[in-house]
Parts: sequence; structure tokens; C-alpha cells
Amino acid sequence: MEYTPSEMMTLTAARALRSDMTCFVGIGLPSEAANVARMTHAPDITLIYESGTIQTKPDILPLSIGDGELSESALTTVSVPEMFRYWLQGGHIDVGFLGTAQIDKFANLNTTVIAANHPDGQKSGKHSYANPKVRLPGGGGAPEISTNAKEVLITVKHSVRTFVEQVDFVTTVGYGRDGKARDGVTNLGKGPTAVITDLCILKPNPETKELTVVSIHPGVTVEQIKAATGWEVSFSNNLVTTPIPSQVELNVLRKLKLKTELAHNTKRGM
Repeated sequence: MEYTPSEMMTLTAARALRSDMTCFVGIGLPSEAANVARMTHAPDITLIYESGTIQTKPDILPLSIGDGELSESALTTVSVPEMFRYWLQGGHIDVGFLGTAQIDKFANLNTTVIAANHPDGQKSGKHSYANPKVRLPGGGGAPEISTNAKEVLITVKHSVRTFVEQVDFVTTVGYGRDGKARDGVTNLGKGPTAVITDLCILKPNPETKELTVVSIHPGVTVEQIKAATGWEVSFSNNLVTTPIPSQVELNVLRKLKLKTELAHNTKRGM
């Protein structure tokens, strides 16, 4: 059975979701995985998007949280303040599903700027927060999701560009710069419980909170993972191989992506 690394990542992430979950979904890879889960093994999962759509069941993947496909297929739509104040801050979200531009060894996320100030306050060469190398879209609802969801799943492609020892800017707190940001803070969720990439699955070490490889995807080597990670990554003593995708999962994912591409191309051509 043939599949791509991206398909392996998406379907592995989809398997992390269950029918009894209420999931706050980010756009992009998280949305892809969450909707595949809904279309396969988790038909009763409640998908919520930042725009206020509840129990949405899109036929194609949304381009943004404002995509009409989300509200048209939702059970109901509430205001953004209600979405955050009641659903998220009220403790009704089981899992937040996020993507990112940068992630570090303590699962802090950066979607704000690349090449900004370092943690010690010194500028990174000629770049600063006010004059970054790249300015990204920002946090959106991710900081609140990471704070208030009962747990957080992250899915992102694995490369040294993305997996850095320290993010240039902490948009969304995982476990802080030292791994202790959530210690003794009772009103926060668990934080990131898994990072799913196209190479492996990482989970925080129970003691240090540093991300540790617990499962390697078929055909991937330890050396590949080390080469794609910007810090000296650790591996679990109980390392396992990630199960391969099933033909049913692959068919659902491919049909969803094809349908999405055709729909968006049709809209652009109008």
C-alpha cells in the first residue's frame, strides 16, 4: 500500500481523535485531520471553529475560519465572544488541534515573527520584533486554546526550519522556556500531549516536559529525525512503529482533498 509522508501524518493525527470529543480545530493540517476523523472512525465528534461554528460537517476543507462552508454545514453558529467565553474558557473543549510555523523542545509555538528578539533580549542579527525576517499571521485563537482546552494536539511537517531549540517568539505557550510554565497553575489544561509530524510522534517527557520521540513512522530512521530537529532530540526507551494507514483512510483523505481542490478551483474560475 503506497502513501505519502503527508498522508501518514494526517491519518496518524486523525486517529488521535475520538467520537466523544469536542474539538477546537485550527485551519490547515489540523482541519484536514479532524475532518478525516469525522468521516471515518469518529462520526460523532463535535468540531468547533474559531468563527463560532459548532458541530460543523464541511464537505470540503475550509480556506479560513470565515469560509461559508463551515457555517452552512454547522448545527449552529454562535458569536465569537460566546465561543471563547462559554465554550473554551468554560472548559467545554476536550482537545485543541493546532498547527504552527515554529515549535521548540518544550512545545512552545510561534506563529508571529521569524528572526525576532531572542529570549535574552538581544536582537537576532539585523532583525527584531519590529523588523523581522518574516512576519506571520499571528496567534488567532491558539493562545487561548492552549490555555483552556483540556489537552492540545499539534500537527506539523518535520524540519530544522520548524523544529527549533527555542522559538523566536512565544505566540502560544506549551510548557514555557524552561518546561515549567504550567507547574502549579491549576486553571490550565494539560497543554500539548502529542506532536504528530510526517516522520514521527513526539510526546512531552513526564518530568522535564521536553518533547521525546515515542513512535517512528514506517520507513523513517532515527538519523532522519535527528537531522530534521533543531535540538538534540531524545527517543523513548519504549519506541514503537506507527501503524500504517488503511486503504479506507487513504480513500477518504484523497477524496476529500480532490473534492476540495475542485471546489476551490471552480470558485476561482467564476
